[in-house]
Amino acid sequence: MNPVSSPSAGETWVRRFHHAEDGPRLVCFPHAGGSAAFYRPMSAALSPDIGVFAVQYPGRQDRLHEPCIDSIPGLADAAFEALAPLTDEPVALFGHSMGATLAFELAVRMEKRLGRSPSALFLSGRRAPTHFRAESVHTRDDAGIVAELAALSGTAPALLQNREILDMVLPMLRSDYRAIETYRGGADDVVSCPVTVLTGESDDRVSVQEAADWAAHTRGAFTLQTFPGGHFFLDDHREAVTDLIRAGLAVPRR
Repeated sequence: MNPVSSPSAGETWVRRFHHAEDGPRLVCFPHAGGSAAFYRPMSAALSPDIGVFAVQYPGRQDRLHEPCIDSIPGLADAAFEALAPLTDEPVALFGHSMGATLAFELAVRMEKRLGRSPSALFLSGRRAPTHFRAESVHTRDDAGIVAELAALSGTAPALLQNREILDMVLPMLRSDYRAIETYRGGADDVVSCPVTVLTGESDDRVSVQEAADWAAHTRGAFTLQTFPGGHFFLDDHREAVTDLIRAGLAVPRR
């Protein structure tokens, strides 16, 4: 199925896989190395009650020949400009891993530049901005980056053994890792909307305390939800995650 075209939001940046006519909007940001297609199952589960808009970063899949953006501020600024038309109605944001940081940065920009916040912010698999770890995956050789992907268990092993595919995606992966590993969040950046944080109990990239400390970055309600599993716990708890989103947006399951 080809993605359904998006309403005047910069089709380069946004993919829609299912129609939702009147429901709330949810914009989803992928992890480092991820693509909009990561959110196809979530879109299917929430359709037609919630309109899911999945962000496609430059430098991958159908944007393969566009230059990558290797900083979080640069990605957030470009995404903000592209997604601004979607904010003419209430919109919630969801992000996983690097995508959680980008969702938060977009929420900050919405408040500062538009004077309105998202209806809700769902942040998955990422520690609060004040928690910095000295990580350097982006400085490794190709084998080192592949080893990191294998350790996270979020990429099919067959893809990691396909040299032709690796040659296409390694520049994008290195750029994404450079962006998130060099990011320094501001302790004073706070949003007004409700924030729900999701984290895997055995995710060695994010401790439960590091996830809980997102509470300091909202003036609204804060919820922390833990799940069994590691960094890609989403893959094993799709129904529970979509139920949580429905509850956060006050959209009952049919």
